Amino acid sequence: MKLVTVAEMQAAERECGVPVPQLMENAGLAFAEAVRADLGDLNRHRVLVLAGPGNNGGDGLVAARHLSEWGASVQVYLLRPRLADDAVYRAAAEKGITIVNAEEDSMLSHEMLQRSLAEADVIIDAFLGTGVSRPIEGELREIMRRLESTRARANPPRLFAVDVPSGVDPDSGAADPAAVAADMTVSFQWSKTGLHQLPGKKYGGRLEVVDIGIPAEFSPGLNTEMMTAEWARALLPPRPADAHKGTFGHVLVVAGSPRYVGAAYLATAAALRVGAGLATLACGRTVHPMVAAKLSEATFLPLPDEDGYLTGDAVVPIAEMLKQGVASLLVGPGLGQAPYVRSFLSGLLTAIKNHPPKGLVIDADGLNNLAQLKDWPGLLPAGTVLTPHPGEMARLTGLSTGEVQADRLAIARRFSRDWQATVVLKGAYTIVAAPEGCAAISPFANASLASGGTGDVLAGAVAGLLAQGMEPFAAAALGVYLHGQAAENWSAQFGEAGLLAGDLLPKLPRVINALRRTEENNE
Repeated sequence: MKLVTVAEMQAAERECGVPVPQLMENAGLAFAEAVRADLGDLNRHRVLVLAGPGNNGGDGLVAARHLSEWGASVQVYLLRPRLADDAVYRAAAEKGITIVNAEEDSMLSHEMLQRSLAEADVIIDAFLGTGVSRPIEGELREIMRRLESTRARANPPRLFAVDVPSGVDPDSGAADPAAVAADMTVSFQWSKTGLHQLPGKKYGGRLEVVDIGIPAEFSPGLNTEMMTAEWARALLPPRPADAHKGTFGHVLVVAGSPRYVGAAYLATAAALRVGAGLATLACGRTVHPMVAAKLSEATFLPLPDEDGYLTGDAVVPIAEMLKQGVASLLVGPGLGQAPYVRSFLSGLLTAIKNHPPKGLVIDADGLNNLAQLKDWPGLLPAGTVLTPHPGEMARLTGLSTGEVQADRLAIARRFSRDWQATVVLKGAYTIVAAPEGCAAISPFANASLASGGTGDVLAGAVAGLLAQGMEPFAAAALGVYLHGQAAENWSAQFGEAGLLAGDLLPKLPRVINALRRTEENNE
């Protein structure tokens, strides 16, 4: 599903060739139809439309007119008076719809607003939409406060938002303290990126996207995607019947230390579980016996270590294996942050420039050590995927975690471009961004994933998909989807507490199989 920023939406509206008044009529009608479909018989409903002075308010006035025509009892409360020659205002007034101006009502201590809020069983938020640009204050803040109070009563009215709930940033999802959560948001033509990030996701309620007449040819130019099952199905690498293990690629996983033996196992097993043909775990000689006892399906490359932590001497055997044609390389899970690990990582990145794998994934301690190397972006080969959580992203960027979280999509895009690497910014509604500007947002926010080792599984899954010939952005995004859906499936059976990272491993092939079976059933 395509998502848009405000700038992209405005450009499409400006360039699509459909006049703005017609787009407004289309939007208002489509919104009203969505409300009617949700409510059913309108004759018993009392509807209050809260309308702003801009296009969002105009959409609300068009919707008010149609809802009135279909039998609802409708009132409109205007934040600011609209011009007498405003076509949508005039059309609503000519229908006999009661219209109240907030400026007049404020002199009466908002008596008419309070009465309308008390009487309405349906409220439409058409104040700001995508027009939010500054903190909500003054008259609008007082109205929103009263709306919030109305929504807190025992039997609250249903609240529908026009395009985006007022106070929610349509790009980042940031929410003004005055914003009020809707039961349902009807978004026009394409959903807005802020509705798929926190906290905006919490304010949107059920989301419906409606067509407002912008021609389909404008859609392919949009470069932000909401991950869906249909989207994931189209990305799955083929599994020809005459394949052999070489067909599906060789993953080399550099992971593990005495404290984090499990990370090495989880990452390597995940690469195999998503379909890689062969996986080799390169780990310290001290760690090797511990992980080999649990992981019988992989091959091993025992490496020189110092008390279980990799040293610079480990670079040479890894480089030799890469020369033999390894398809993807994963570095980082459980490596630790000893000074000689940092030296090892620097030496490895320098060495692989001569024989780079098609895809490189750097995760966990790989990222923590990377952040301490001077001018590290210049060390990354083409095809690198970085998989930071917000704290790791903060260390890599020099920003605070709060700054990273404040605008996750923009941050992921910015640094993916700057670093020329695919960035997987993990967390609720994980974001994947590519240097070329495209991005994908995960539909999953699952508390069960707040468990040690689940990130190692994700990193291994991405590396396993890279080994099968997928491009870095596609592999990273599909890995995020499979990982998230595996957690959803586990939670549906057991709840949102108690998931162990290893529980995801058998779920991964089941998710893939379910996607393929659906495809077969549709043929």
